[in-house]
Amino acid sequence: MSLKSAKKSYSNFYSRHVGPDRAQVQEMLAELDCDSIDGFISKVIPDAIKASSPLVLDSEALDEAELIAEMRKLADQNEVWRSYIGQGYFATSMPAVIQRNILENPGWYTQYTPYQPEISQGRLEALLNFQTIISDLTGLPIANASLLDEGTAAAEAMYLAYNFIGRKKPNAKKFFVDQNVYPQTLAVIKTRAKGIGIDVVVADYQVQEIDEDFFGIYLQYPAANGAVVSYADFIAKAKEQNVLSIIGTDLLALCLLTSPAELGADIAVGSAQRFGVPFGFGGPHAAFFACRTDFQRLIPGRLVGVSKDRLENTALRLALQTREQHIRRDKATSNICTAQVLLAVLASMYAVYHGPKGLKAIAERVHACAVTLSNLLKADGVKVLCENFFDTLSLEVESSAQEQIKVRAAERKINLSYTGKETLQFSVDETIVEQDLIDLLYVLTGSEPASVSLDTESQCLSDLKRTVEYLQQKVFNSYHTETEFVRYLKRLEAKDLSLMHSMIPLGSCTMKLNATTEMLPVTWNEFSNLHPYAPKDQTKGYQKLIEQLEGALKSITGFDIVSLQPNAGSQGEFAGMLAIKAYLESIGQADRNICLIPESAHGTNPATAVIAGYKVVPVASDDNGNINLTDLEKKITEYQNNLAALMVTYPSTHGVFEEEIKTITKMIHNAGGQVYLDGANLNAMVGLVSPEGLGADVMHINLHKTFCIPHGGGGPGVGPIAARSHLKDFMPADPLAADHTGFGPVSAANYGSASILPISLAYIQMMGAQGLTEASKIAILNANYIAARLADYYPVLYRGQNGMLAHECIIDCRGFKEQGVDVADIAKRLIDYGFHAPTMSWPVPGTMMIEPTESESKKELDRFINAMIDIYKEIQQIKSGEYSKEDNPLKGAPHTAQEIASDDWKHSYSREVAAYPNEDVRIYKFWPAVGRIDNAYGDRNLMCSCGS
Repeated sequence: MSLKSAKKSYSNFYSRHVGPDRAQVQEMLAELDCDSIDGFISKVIPDAIKASSPLVLDSEALDEAELIAEMRKLADQNEVWRSYIGQGYFATSMPAVIQRNILENPGWYTQYTPYQPEISQGRLEALLNFQTIISDLTGLPIANASLLDEGTAAAEAMYLAYNFIGRKKPNAKKFFVDQNVYPQTLAVIKTRAKGIGIDVVVADYQVQEIDEDFFGIYLQYPAANGAVVSYADFIAKAKEQNVLSIIGTDLLALCLLTSPAELGADIAVGSAQRFGVPFGFGGPHAAFFACRTDFQRLIPGRLVGVSKDRLENTALRLALQTREQHIRRDKATSNICTAQVLLAVLASMYAVYHGPKGLKAIAERVHACAVTLSNLLKADGVKVLCENFFDTLSLEVESSAQEQIKVRAAERKINLSYTGKETLQFSVDETIVEQDLIDLLYVLTGSEPASVSLDTESQCLSDLKRTVEYLQQKVFNSYHTETEFVRYLKRLEAKDLSLMHSMIPLGSCTMKLNATTEMLPVTWNEFSNLHPYAPKDQTKGYQKLIEQLEGALKSITGFDIVSLQPNAGSQGEFAGMLAIKAYLESIGQADRNICLIPESAHGTNPATAVIAGYKVVPVASDDNGNINLTDLEKKITEYQNNLAALMVTYPSTHGVFEEEIKTITKMIHNAGGQVYLDGANLNAMVGLVSPEGLGADVMHINLHKTFCIPHGGGGPGVGPIAARSHLKDFMPADPLAADHTGFGPVSAANYGSASILPISLAYIQMMGAQGLTEASKIAILNANYIAARLADYYPVLYRGQNGMLAHECIIDCRGFKEQGVDVADIAKRLIDYGFHAPTMSWPVPGTMMIEPTESESKKELDRFINAMIDIYKEIQQIKSGEYSKEDNPLKGAPHTAQEIASDDWKHSYSREVAAYPNEDVRIYKFWPAVGRIDNAYGDRNLMCSCGS
């Protein structure tokens, strides 16, 4: 045996990632009456659908040490210069205590979206803090729990204004954008506007007339060129025409400036990146969205609200959840079903750590640096174009002088923003030290002072200096020593169930191992501290990484081209449907606007289709959960002349490999339409089924599901799209590109959430082609094993060929209604057993959709199965009368330590039954922070910011 082979025998990453060992696999196969894993898979996947050849990747699987060495080679090809480019992206200083205890802590980054709030109180509190920060600084009463990026937030604000004002002014189709906004924001706004027929008017706000044809205006504050001006008069005139005002703004600047609300803004958006989050080559960053209370039921994304539990304790939850896409579908006001939770948590903790005084001091120092540079440049004869500014200076510099500046900038490894032949600009940030000021002066003037003294007395904020206090709440004024701060972080972390505690078996939301080795490169300086607009010769490592990841995804999916720009699954859907739309327009078939969507589809699908400009027509399911071919044929015949696309999820949302998928895609193509494949369930196909081979034209891929990017409590995510060659010219465009053949960008940065792409590439490279294929097999095996073990207790709703499932199973809980038990009762009781509930009541009300993934061992699967069987037995005890329908362990669940320890125990069942219902729980006990939360109370009494 060679040395390399010997090493591989004990360091193979596949064995670290996949839960069941060989013996466990054989035990599970025996439960399913199968002799081998390949024999089992042949029963699950129809022959006509299987990939025609094994998956092949460019290199063999790497062990963890080899992977780190390869990532280091890529990182070393990046050059980290000091970037003062600005344009919405700024260098920051993330406190080490936040980096180590949140960003690098799996107790924070492996949590799921807080749909089970009783075991999510920690991140919900952090998000409530975030909402409070945004509301305080913008002056607007409602703020959401973050959006994907600033450009997306701006586009969402435009769409909200369009829907809201459209009720009163249905003919208003114009949206004004001031010419002095960030170019990437304008580009994303135009993309969104194009799909729904909005006319974006770009001009100077000082000369633009706003008439009744407009529904909204968008302004940048401070402006893209750094200017700080009051928009109050312009906004007031807009209000006279019943036009909504949106301001894109900067949180650090708002620590010194009058709030958008005081200027009259209805909505404020922006990025929280400045609060301690690195450049990340463009993302991920938490955008924010704040507005008047009039829009609380239209605000996109998620909203954390204050409610109470059944014991009258204060408790947090996601509020107004009737806005969720799977309920409202094509009537949803946004297709975004996620947030940038981990990034919002980081930003919120930056504010908690520094407090209002610290934030103001940082802002004052940044402004003082800009003022000092302005004074010194003026003294040297340089023309500074903006009299009032916060941190950004625009300079008039003729082209010949710019060339000399570029030479000196390269000498000092400094990036500036060259905005025109006669202008350039730069933005200072919190990382600036005296030597940086000296170097900037040298680059800009050719003169190098020995020292620079800050001008802390002068201010260039016009008459817009802030007078209203902010962040006076206790949480922002209590944790400024590291001892107290770390204890606060740990208190919150302890309230949240994560993958560190137990499996999170969510159907359609694959929660698998996020390996530490995959995570390490994310915080490397060479990946985290590159500005998205840094010159290409400084980003060669990123370019190579992106090329490798795109190549791997092309091999896995069978498609010809991949775009990594979409920074969430919803954005991937949007990009894919816009690609189809642009392609059809290019071949003279713009009249095709009908999108067929199965009733079982993800709720984001119909929402996406609508905002992309399609009319949604639902397609029925048959009794087995498959697409009803008769109904599909009927809809194709009815809409053949206008049929644009079918959106289909594969394996289906019902958890089976539909045997007729190729027939379905052929029917659509024969009618002149295109096929969009929702790749949420790709974890069941990698190495086994080629999505392109099914007949799809384009699909999106959730890297945060199949390819191991952590869910981070509900974000970040990455949703790239893969497509056939005929859609090549219609992929998302670079936001800064002057010309493009497609529809434009869907994200503010060209590569979306670039800094987390190393995670997925690391996973693919360590697993290798064979490992990825075997992982798919085990994911399918685990799901079928659970279904087999639970079948005698909970009916499995849908099955594919040979009675088998794909990677998830739906169990029917509706039969317990006679005992007064619904699916929510089972979900809450699972918390007492130490588990997060599977996906509830979707795609079928009253059911649970279970997806164990390949990372869970048979031991963990059995622990979950035993809990579900024990809960079934408890339901039978209700049926027999041993427990009443009103007072039983399910209705009382989840039980808190406070309630168990109380002298006032009011239940007819014992404390032991409540807290320790089986022996496993004595080892794996996780205590919920609060009891069952009163959802209705929280919606009736909406409060979405911190109290005093």
